[in-house]
Amino acid sequence: MRNNRRVGDTAAVPEATVLTSARSGKVGPELRGIGQAAQELGVSIRALRYYQEMGLITPSGRTAGGNRLYAQEDLDRVRRIRELQTLLGFNLDEIRLILASEDRLVQVRVEYRATSDDADRMRLLIEAQQTYQRLRDEVSDKIRRLAVFRDELDERLATNERVRTAVVGAQAAEAVTVESAAARQPAEQHRR
Repeated sequence: MRNNRRVGDTAAVPEATVLTSARSGKVGPELRGIGQAAQELGVSIRALRYYQEMGLITPSGRTAGGNRLYAQEDLDRVRRIRELQTLLGFNLDEIRLILASEDRLVQVRVEYRATSDDADRMRLLIEAQQTYQRLRDEVSDKIRRLAVFRDELDERLATNERVRTAVVGAQAAEAVTVESAAARQPAEQHRR
């Protein structure tokens, strides 16, 4: 049976197509085509391709025709990317560094569990601590910059409120002046 699906089709990958995960070696329907993955994530196919070009994700597998296939862990990584973009406002270059640090921390945990040498364990603990500190510093810097921006907005809001109050006060004063002038006109016309 020939697979006539195009890259980006949102239809499920046919059962007859052999789906192999490059990371786990698993074969099965748990892998999603790029269209299905994009739809499930609420992102465009183009975004998934761009994340791959940027080195942020690597599809877990490919169809026999070379179409990208995504496992749950790939989808989770895209969700993490989107979270870092929307929640903290990191750009993709910053996200690449954060993900690389998080990936290294996973490796450090694996290496720590695999060794019984105290010197190796200490080296890994120090590396993990330094990595966590770098990530924390990145987040702290982002929060500081956001706080500065928030303070600028607060200042502009206060200025806007002062100007608005002055305009309302001037309008009220003008209305009183117009009313006084209107009230005087009939009195002056009556005197004539």
